[in-house]
Amino acid sequence: MQDLPLELHILKSFHGHLGPYVVLGYKMGKMARERFPEKIYANVYTGNKPPLSCLVDGIQLSSSCTLGKDNITVHKGGFAMANFMDEAGNKMVIELKKEIRDKVDREMSKVGEEERSLELFRMEDEDLFDVNLTMVNRPSQTSTGRR
Repeated sequence: MQDLPLELHILKSFHGHLGPYVVLGYKMGKMARERFPEKIYANVYTGNKPPLSCLVDGIQLSSSCTLGKDNITVHKGGFAMANFMDEAGNKMVIELKKEIRDKVDREMSKVGEEERSLELFRMEDEDLFDVNLTMVNRPSQTSTGRR
């Protein structure tokens, strides 16, 4: 096994092992945090059954949305999908592409798990996820307060 990047060592330590879904969740949360650097909220639609629910741990670590702060909610569903919203109401929906989920589920095994997870970590986000961004439109004001 190759040396892991520091962030994957931290993720592995936090989660207990380094599987594909925790890595994918980590990448999802990181994308959301980059888009929304202030306080955000997450809704995750995995349900609470592993291995899919491992997305939740990855999201918590990278997005700073945590169960302890109550700014993440896990919903029933069985989907590899999360939506993130900032306090202004801007929203980002991230869903794992069907072909990637099928590949991960087909190849799911403890044998070679870290190698497959590292491969996913190194992939470009646009090759892994479908993203839909909805930004709230707010009227602008001039410095005098007039429009």
